Amino acid sequence: MQLKINNRFSKELTADVSELNTSRQVLNAAFSYVNPRIPTNPKLLHYSDEVIELIGITSEETQSEDFLNVFSGKTILPDSRPYAMNYAGHQFGNWAGQLGDGRAIILAEIEHNNQNFTLQLKGSGNTPYSRRADGLAVLRSSIREHLCSEAMHHLGVPTTRSLSLILTGDEVLRDVMYDGNPEYEKGAVVCRVAPSFIRFGNFELFSSQNDIENLKKLADFTIKYYYPEVKKTGKEKYIEFFQNIADKTRKMIVHWQRVGFVHGVMNTDNMSILGLTIDFGPYGWLEDYDPSWTPNTTDRENRRYRFGNQPEIALWNLYQLANALYPLVEEAPPLEKILNNFMILYDTDYTNMMRSKLGFSMELKEDLKIISELEKVLQLSETDMTIFYRELSSVKKSFSTGCAITLINDAFYNPKEINKNILKDWEKWFSKYIERLKLEEINDETRKLKMDSVNPKYVLRNYMAQIAIDAANNDDYSIIEELHNVLKNPYKDQPEHEKWFAKRPDWARVKIGCSMLSCSS
Repeated sequence: MQLKINNRFSKELTADVSELNTSRQVLNAAFSYVNPRIPTNPKLLHYSDEVIELIGITSEETQSEDFLNVFSGKTILPDSRPYAMNYAGHQFGNWAGQLGDGRAIILAEIEHNNQNFTLQLKGSGNTPYSRRADGLAVLRSSIREHLCSEAMHHLGVPTTRSLSLILTGDEVLRDVMYDGNPEYEKGAVVCRVAPSFIRFGNFELFSSQNDIENLKKLADFTIKYYYPEVKKTGKEKYIEFFQNIADKTRKMIVHWQRVGFVHGVMNTDNMSILGLTIDFGPYGWLEDYDPSWTPNTTDRENRRYRFGNQPEIALWNLYQLANALYPLVEEAPPLEKILNNFMILYDTDYTNMMRSKLGFSMELKEDLKIISELEKVLQLSETDMTIFYRELSSVKKSFSTGCAITLINDAFYNPKEINKNILKDWEKWFSKYIERLKLEEINDETRKLKMDSVNPKYVLRNYMAQIAIDAANNDDYSIIEELHNVLKNPYKDQPEHEKWFAKRPDWARVKIGCSMLSCSS
């Protein structure tokens, strides 16, 4: 297995002077060298055929001992020197200080087909940034990360990818619900792949330490390799840099809202500087349309990271990044202008995204009211977001309101609870919607194709991931492969996989791992 190593980050940025593996505060350094923990008995459970091809590995090589050893952390790639990144961050709105890669270790940075990739093992043991944790990961969370990374990519959402899922052969002690009942679980490691894993928190770290030299070095490095479109010099360079980050972040959030994805832990250390979805912890997809829903048990009380609040949190996080970059600009107005425009641009993007979900190719003023009224009527009873939008594409201009409501009946969790008042509101909305469709020049068939290309039929619902986890805990890994294949084509009908186009079953409503999840992984 030959991979072309370049290790740009570790070559060009400042290393930790100590190579001790013990948890500690690390000053004036972007990273620390550290080797992955050697697993007892690694076993390959699954790999992404697309990602291995992306980085230059053949399917035959995945069956080799070399592949298993490298991507489980047992051996090191030739000419590479693994390291963990140092960063800080705000967690749930509070400054947390130094955080860093507590259980993630970058194996190497590589080149293939004129593209650069960073390979990172998650769950590979202690680093200087592990604090009081063990740096390991369990199988359930690793399955969720592996499947979700690839599912998000095929949904068209900017994301990190997942190369492989490997059992370590070790047991890991975890208290799933933080209720004083820890249990041993199967340990696992995932190899994540991205152009870079640099986060907002990397910049916050140096700024908080008043380490302007390394802050500038990190910004220049990121611009050089990941934002080559930034051509300005001096302070203007960093303003343009920040504008591009804000744009990419905004576009990522619009995609989240389009498919109903809730990240669950939008701390600044979980925000990619490249506008990628990163760190799949207690995430989830909306089942019934509920803007106040969060999948994270830690966030249950305040719901800071609820679905409907994700755009505002993205903006809040950008404020923290602006503060971190301020020493390089030394002028507040240019940064404030970008921040003040964020929600204006977001609202425009969101409206256009919703037009595409509703099948509107024309832009009319009345669309705003139709969108707003829909978001209200969807909350009158439990209505499955994914099923509703997917079935909506079959509504025809010739339909009566009664026919349209019958068509989306399967999206209601409790159809018998749709009383006369709720039904009347739906009839009012569909009456306006059908009249709006009649203004469209495209025919029903063309509109359906367009709507089905943005409204997925298959998303990784929590209950689906839990079924795969339960089977894997009994040594059955076939569901992982099945879901991986289904989620490669989320916009296609796939009649053979129709069973996965279904509302959350009743047993999943309150089941741990389905209704709510903790950060325990």
